[in-house]
Amino acid sequence: MLEFPLWKKLWLWGLTLALAAAALPSLFTSTGLGWPAQLPSPQINLGLDLAGGSHLLLEAKAEDVAAQRLTNMEESVRQLMRSATPRIRIGDVSTAEGRLSFILEDAADIDRARGLIEPLMMGTGLQREWDLQVIDGQRMVLTPTQSGIDAALNDAMDAATEVVRRRIDELGTREPTIIRQGDTRIVVQVPGLEDPEALKNLLGQTAQLEFKLVDLTALPANVQAGIAPPGSEIFPYAPGTGRDGQFEAVRRLGGIRGDNLTDATAGVDPQDNQNVVNIAFDTQGGAKFAKLTRENVGKPFAIILDGQVLSAPNINEPILGGRAQIKGSFTTESANQLAIALRSGALPVPLEVVEERSVGPDLGADSIRRGLIAMMIGSLAVITLMMATYGRFGVYATVALVFNVLILLGIMALLNMTLTLPGIAGFVITIGSAVDANVLINERIREERARGRKVIAAIEAGYREAGRAIYDANFTNFIAGVALFIFGAGPVKGFAVVLVVGLFSSVFTAVTLTRLWVAGWLRKARPNDIRI
Repeated sequence: MLEFPLWKKLWLWGLTLALAAAALPSLFTSTGLGWPAQLPSPQINLGLDLAGGSHLLLEAKAEDVAAQRLTNMEESVRQLMRSATPRIRIGDVSTAEGRLSFILEDAADIDRARGLIEPLMMGTGLQREWDLQVIDGQRMVLTPTQSGIDAALNDAMDAATEVVRRRIDELGTREPTIIRQGDTRIVVQVPGLEDPEALKNLLGQTAQLEFKLVDLTALPANVQAGIAPPGSEIFPYAPGTGRDGQFEAVRRLGGIRGDNLTDATAGVDPQDNQNVVNIAFDTQGGAKFAKLTRENVGKPFAIILDGQVLSAPNINEPILGGRAQIKGSFTTESANQLAIALRSGALPVPLEVVEERSVGPDLGADSIRRGLIAMMIGSLAVITLMMATYGRFGVYATVALVFNVLILLGIMALLNMTLTLPGIAGFVITIGSAVDANVLINERIREERARGRKVIAAIEAGYREAGRAIYDANFTNFIAGVALFIFGAGPVKGFAVVLVVGLFSSVFTAVTLTRLWVAGWLRKARPNDIRI
C-alpha cells in the first residue's frame, strides 16, 4: 500500500508538475503579468459574467414560418402539376386565410391531382400536416394542420439555433452560450465581444438570398405605385445601391434561392475595385443557376437579399460552373458580414432582438476579485484548521490543496474550458471538499493507533479503509455533476464543469499524492510514533 517504485514516483511527479504548469499562463495573464510568446499558453476562457460581453434574446414570429410554408407548398404544387403527363392545368390560385386553393381547368384531372399532392401532405413522422378538401368537384383547398404548423415551427427554430451558432463561431468568439427558450426564442450570450451592435446586425440578418427574373411586362408607373402584375411581386432597392426609393417587379415563382450555396467569401472586383461577395453553388444549385441564365440570356434578373434588391444586372451569357458574384455598394465590413451570413446559411425565419444586455469588463473584474477573496478566505481557514489539528499530516493536506487548485486550473486550460462566476463558487466548494478526504484518512489513522496498531500498519489501514468511503462519496458527486451538466444551462453548466473536474483532481491530490509523501517520510524517518 505504501510501496512506490521509482517509475511510479517519476510518473506521479511528472503528471502533477505538468498539469500545474499548464495553469501558469492563465495565472500570469489574470494578474497582468506577461507570458512569453514563444512558450505554450493554454488559457481558461472567461464567461460572460467575468469577461463581459453581450446577452441577446432573439424571437421569431410563428406567422412568418406559416407564410413561408404556404409559399413552399404553392411552388411544389405548381411544379407537380406542370411536370405531370399530360400536364394538369390550374388557375385562380389563392393563399388567403392561410390556405392554398386552386381550380383545376379540367374536372377529370381531380384524381390524378389528388394522387400527386397526397405525398406532400404527410410529414416526416407519418403525421398528416395538411388537410385536402375538394369543393364543387374542381376547387382543391389545402389547409395546414396545427400539428404540422407546430412541427414546422420547431424545425425552423432548431435550424435557426444552429445557424446562429455557426455565425457566431465565424466571429472567432470562444464558448458562446446559445440555447432555445420556449417555442420561439433563442438566448445568445457571447463573452468578450467588444461590438454588440455588429452581433445584432449579423444575427438579425436573415440572409435569404434569391435570384428572380425581372418582370419586363410591368409598367414603371405601376411598379412605383406598388401595383404588381399577376404572378409577380415588388421589392424595394436596398439603401446604398444608388437607386434608393425605387422598386423592382420580379416573378414570384421559378427563381433560385440561396439554399444550395456551399461557400461565400468577401473580395474585391479587380475591374472597378468594388467590394463584392463571391458565391459558389453545389452541383444541384449550379445546374439550376446555369439553366436559369442559359434560358434567359439578354434578360435582367434581380439579386434579392432579405426582401431588398441589391442589383438587377442583365444576363449577358450563361453563367456556368456554379460560381457568381454579388455587387451592392458594399463596404469591406458589410461584405465580410454578408459572406459570413451566407456561409452559415439563411435563417429559416426572421429573428428580432427583443432583449439586449451588455456586461462590462469592469463588472467582470469585480466579480473575479470578490470570488478570489472568498476563495482565499476559505483556503486560509481550511489550511489553519488542518495544520492545527493534524500537524505534519495537515501540512501534507495543505500542499495537496495547493496542487489541487493548480491541477484543476491546468486541466481547464488544456481543455479550453470556460470559467464563470458559479464556476468560482465551484472552486470554493472544491477547496472545502478536497480536504474531506484527508480528514477521513487522518481520523481513520488516529483510530487505528488508538486500537494499538503500529505506525505503518495504522497508516496503511487508514488509507485503505478511508479510501472506500472517499471513492463512494466522490462517485455520487460525479453523478450529480454530470446530471447538472447535461440538464443544466449557462451558469449551471459552469458550476458542473468545475465540480466534476475538481472531483478527479481532489482524489488524485488528497489520496495518491499525500500517500506518496507519507510513504517517503516513513521510509526516511522510520518514526516509532506519530502525532496526529
